[in-house]
Amino acid sequence: MPRRASAHLRLVSDAHVRRHFDHIPGEDTARDLLARVNARAPAGAPVRPGARPLWIYGASALGRRGHAYFRAVGQAVSGVIDAEASAYVNDPAWAGICMLAPDVVPAGVRAGALVAIADAGRPFTQTEEMLNDLGWRHCVPLHDVTEAFVDQRPLASGWFAPRLGADELEAAGRVLGGFSDAESRAHYLRVAAWRFARQEWDFAGAPVEPATCFFIPDVTRALRPGERALDGGAHHGAVIARLLERAPGPISAIWAVEPDPDNRAALQAWVDQLDLDLRARVLILDAVLGDRAAAVRFHRGLGPCSRIAASGQTLRAAVPLDALALDPSFVKLHLEGGELKALVGARQTLLRHRPIIAATVHHDAAGLIDTPAWLMRELPDYAVLMRTHGWCGSGAVLYAIPKERTLP
Repeated sequence: MPRRASAHLRLVSDAHVRRHFDHIPGEDTARDLLARVNARAPAGAPVRPGARPLWIYGASALGRRGHAYFRAVGQAVSGVIDAEASAYVNDPAWAGICMLAPDVVPAGVRAGALVAIADAGRPFTQTEEMLNDLGWRHCVPLHDVTEAFVDQRPLASGWFAPRLGADELEAAGRVLGGFSDAESRAHYLRVAAWRFARQEWDFAGAPVEPATCFFIPDVTRALRPGERALDGGAHHGAVIARLLERAPGPISAIWAVEPDPDNRAALQAWVDQLDLDLRARVLILDAVLGDRAAAVRFHRGLGPCSRIAASGQTLRAAVPLDALALDPSFVKLHLEGGELKALVGARQTLLRHRPIIAATVHHDAAGLIDTPAWLMRELPDYAVLMRTHGWCGSGAVLYAIPKERTLP
């Protein structure tokens, strides 16, 4: 657990500060804290390995995605370290890669290598401290390194945030005051502290909970039998599967929106193994959601990170959700930075059908101000919440729940 001190500074990798709060701050204190971290922006910068050998810490999903990314941009990876290295040595994703526990790598390698930490499931500073103690002297988050190559291949937009101007800071303060519970303020500050100041904040009463992503208790309590679900950015169907597990009754209809052809093929294979009755209620849509009908460049082949991007190889016709004439009662959007435009293009659908909404906001700068402000302004009688489901400012999701669904 993080140390219970006002702040803890590692002297080896001195860009990262860990701070624990024993309670969730009130609105005035939250605004003051936001102003303080904003004053430190911009903090951090993309990191290129240069002459240092690059190692990845973490052999699970995020580490595999990082390895695939580096391979695609031509950045060599010297090896992977993981406390459970023996469990991954036969994983095809790591074929041909040196896989070791971090304490058995030669000391000279540990002192000179750059380690990209690919583990958002626990505080970065905990992993950094453990590796520093083992002699790994140069540790950075995975996305600090991938951001150095985004001109070749997009991955983590919004990882570094510029300082807010006075008007923007005031707007951010209004967002802090517009959340429907105090816990959301803590989650918002956690993301802001990382993006602006490279500080990792932990709040008693507002834990990071990866397992509840898209289905926090407030959402699961609001679900009803017969939901009609739209999954924007359905990937391989994992969120749909979790919805089916958590729904209190049958799902009437599922619209799975997935524009990447490789992802869509895997999604179709998953749907094909469902029982016949459920399969008949799932419709896979090849669509790029946007704020209006327009031509956009879409970068395919990035797995869960495929997105609208200037580097896209394919010209696609974006479509607003309003034009699809659907009637969802649950909407999930994970569009790698396209969430706000998708919401704008869904405004009439949202007002007419008042669905529960879960939208990721950790991919771009709009996630801190524009997206929550839009929800608070455009959707009357909704409770707007924020939760973080990963560390390093990742896994941030906005939830908007119709207030009639929050009643006992």
